[in-house]
Amino acid sequence: MKWSWRIGRVAGIDVYFHATFLILLGWVGLQHYLARLNPADAVGGLLFISTLFGIVVLHELGHALTARRFGIRTRDITLLPIGGVARLERMPDNPKEELLVALAGPAVNVALALLLFAVLIPAAARSGLGEVRLVGGHLLVKLMLVNVGLAVFNLIPAFPMDGGRVLRALLALKMDYVRATNIAATVGQGLALVFGFIGLFTNPFLVFIALFVWMGAASEASLVQVKSALGGIPIERAMITDFRTLAPSDPLQRAVEFVLGGFQQDFPVLYEGRLVGVLTRADMLTALAQQGQDAPVSRAMRDRFETADPAEMLDSMLPRLQACECHAIPVLRAGQLVGMLTMDNIGEFLMIQSALRRTTPPKLAVAGLGEA
Repeated sequence: MKWSWRIGRVAGIDVYFHATFLILLGWVGLQHYLARLNPADAVGGLLFISTLFGIVVLHELGHALTARRFGIRTRDITLLPIGGVARLERMPDNPKEELLVALAGPAVNVALALLLFAVLIPAAARSGLGEVRLVGGHLLVKLMLVNVGLAVFNLIPAFPMDGGRVLRALLALKMDYVRATNIAATVGQGLALVFGFIGLFTNPFLVFIALFVWMGAASEASLVQVKSALGGIPIERAMITDFRTLAPSDPLQRAVEFVLGGFQQDFPVLYEGRLVGVLTRADMLTALAQQGQDAPVSRAMRDRFETADPAEMLDSMLPRLQACECHAIPVLRAGQLVGMLTMDNIGEFLMIQSALRRTTPPKLAVAGLGEA
């Protein structure tokens, strides 16, 4: 994700925070300071929000480590002002596995809440903990309530929250996956309308949540429908076979000419017939600005890149293309480049297939039959 910086690595998974997260830190610190004009309150507020997002990381690790048990890698975890996002390579195809992955995050929050509760009982018996307040108050009490709140909020049966995936997984145990997704998305959008209506008269933040839920539900339903339409279709039926290639020694000017002369944006780089790199449009533009058009392609190309086999299924390529920073993925058969796959030509393939399905076959005239 752009404008994100890596802050560490946990269980083999990179953790990033987005630039907008700094806005949240600044806002929290300012609000705590203005409450009593006490710098110590601002420090306490920053400590609290930092601990809160540490809990969010643990929540996302619950999803990631459970998914790892089913052979699904997590690319990274990114902290945003609205929470955390764990980018799984894909969601499990098995509803039972998806159910476990979806429940793992809230389960972490429940476990933390119970642990904090067990710690607080003897402390409360000795000295009391006082009331829970935004500024001041007992930190462990607030963290316990935060974990309860996160577990409850994430179990709301609406995409993109965990509860939406839990509902979809439970429905998918009894019905088709696409239908289960559509029902779960409809439930989520219904809840979004309720949140939005209540938010208009109470808290504007509920309106923001309503929009977030509505768009998340629509996006999930659309993605599953696309994956269903692409299921069982090999890459070779949709890949581009008419494309340009470059050599490592070619000047960047040659790539510029190809870009201006056609539709292609990313270029496979071949050396003696072997794929050795990929030149993306973004890398080409950066190299042009820094090195000029006479610089060789080898200075701008990527030597680490995704590849695919023509026999792989199209639906498995969607998450790879979405996560890949390149616009296209080279398709290799026995080590030889035979095609390129892009989101654009997948979209065009879907449109063509949809048009063909709507076409009514013409009636055939049968010899010897008809009006006299």
